[in-house]
Amino acid sequence: MIQRERTRSSTARVAPENEVDLFDVRISNLSFEDLCHWVDGQIARKTAAYVVTPNIDHVCRLRRNAEFREAYAEAGLRLADSAPLMWCAKLFGQPLKEKLSGSDLVPRVTAYAAEKGYRVFLLGAAEGVADEAARRLREKQPSLQIAGCFSPPFGFDRDAAQSAETCERVRAANADICFVAFGSPKQETWLLHHAPAMNVPVTFAVGAGLDFAAGRVRRAPVWIQRSGCEWLWRLMREPQRLWRRYLVEDSYFLVILLKEIGRRLGRR
Repeated sequence: MIQRERTRSSTARVAPENEVDLFDVRISNLSFEDLCHWVDGQIARKTAAYVVTPNIDHVCRLRRNAEFREAYAEAGLRLADSAPLMWCAKLFGQPLKEKLSGSDLVPRVTAYAAEKGYRVFLLGAAEGVADEAARRLREKQPSLQIAGCFSPPFGFDRDAAQSAETCERVRAANADICFVAFGSPKQETWLLHHAPAMNVPVTFAVGAGLDFAAGRVRRAPVWIQRSGCEWLWRLMREPQRLWRRYLVEDSYFLVILLKEIGRRLGRR
C-alpha cells in the first residue's frame, strides 16, 4: 500500500447540531452509518483524531479529573457507551440515535475497515491479547488488513521514551484506524498527549474492547446490555477489580442526575 503523508495534529469535530449536551458532556449524536462517513472523511483528509466513549463512570470522573476533562474536550467524537445515558437523553427530550460502545465498535468498525480496505492497528491490553484479537477478527473478516499489534509494558505511560517508542511503532505501521485498549482514564489522557505523534486518522479508545474481541473476557448477553445492567454483569465477574468503581465512585451519578433534573426544571 502507498505510504501517505498526514498532518500531525488536526482534530475534526462534528457540527454542533449533531451533538447533545448531557451532564456537561457534548455527546456526538451519530448512527453507525454516520460514524462510518466521519471515518471516511478523516482518512480522506489525512488528519488525526481520537474518539472517546462516555458512560456513567466517565461522567462521574469528568467532575473530579481535570486532565480527563481536557482529553474529552480535545476528542474528535464522544460516542454514548451506556444504556442509562441513552435513557437520560430521551428523558430530557434529546434522544440519541444509537449506542456505540467501545466493545461493539471493535467488531463493527473492523468489518467496515475490511470492506473499505483500511489498515487497522491494535494497541494495548495484556501481552498476546491484541494478537489473539487480530486472529479472531481476521477469521470473521478474511480481507481485514492488520497493520500491527503491540502491547506496551506496564507503566510505559509514565516513561516518555517508552511512550515515544509506542507512538513510533504505530506511526511506522501507516494505519488508517487504531484501537487503543489501556483502560480508562489512562487511554484517554495518553491520547490527549500522544495521538498526534501516532499520526493515525482515527483512533478509538475502547477499554476492554480487545479483551472481548480476543475472547479473554466474556461479554454480557445482549438482553443484559439492553437492560442497562452490563455494569452488574462485569461487577459479578470481576468484583475485586470493579467494586469500588461501580459501588462507590459511580454512585455519585445519582447526585449528578438530580442536579441535572433540577437545572432543567429551573430553566423551564
